[in-house]
Amino acid sequence: MDVNQYVKDKQIVIFELDDVLFPEKDYLLQVYYLFAQFIEYTEQKNAQPILGFMRAEYENNGVEKLFEKTAKQFGIDLKYEYNFNLLHQNARLPLKLLLYKDMLEFMQELVVGRKQIVIVTAGDPEQQLNKIKQTEWNGLEQYLTVYFVDELGQSKAEIFQNILNNNNLSVNQALVVGANKFDEQQAKSINLQYIGSIEIYK
Repeated sequence: MDVNQYVKDKQIVIFELDDVLFPEKDYLLQVYYLFAQFIEYTEQKNAQPILGFMRAEYENNGVEKLFEKTAKQFGIDLKYEYNFNLLHQNARLPLKLLLYKDMLEFMQELVVGRKQIVIVTAGDPEQQLNKIKQTEWNGLEQYLTVYFVDELGQSKAEIFQNILNNNNLSVNQALVVGANKFDEQQAKSINLQYIGSIEIYK
C-alpha cells in the first residue's frame, strides 16, 4: 500500500463507515448473538440454533426481513421485533469493532501527514453512532469529524460539497473512500476523486 499516491496533494479524506473502516457484519453478528441470548432468557428457547439460523440467513440473503424469517422459523412472538430493532441502535457489544488493519495504517498515515479525516455515513444515525462509540480507534477518535447523512437530510454529494466549502477546499484537495457504486456516483457527481476501500488493502 503506497498511501502517498492517493493523498500527496489532498488536504482531506472522506470515508464511509460500514465495509470501509470495518466489516459491517462484525457489528450485525454481535447484535444477532445478543438477540438470540435475549430470546433464550425471556422465552427459554435455545439461543444457539437461533443464532445459527440468523447468521446463515444473513450471509446468504442479507438483512431483508431477517426478523420475520427468524420469528417464523422458531415461533418467536412478533412483539420482539421492537427489541430486535432496538438492539441495532444501542447494543453493548461483547467485542469492540476493529478497523481493517490496512485502513488503520492508512488513517494513521493521514494523521502524521496532517490530513483531515471525515466520516460521512448513511443509515440510522443512532445505530451508526453506536458503532463509532464501540470501535477501537487506537487514538484516532480525536482526529475524526462525523456527518450522519440521514440526520442532515441531504445527499452525500451535497454534504461533500458543504465540507469543501466549509474548509475552503477545491475538489482537487479531497479524496472519498467508499465501498459501493452509490458512494462512487455521489463523489464523481461533484468531480471528487474516489477510490474503493479495496484499493487500500492491495
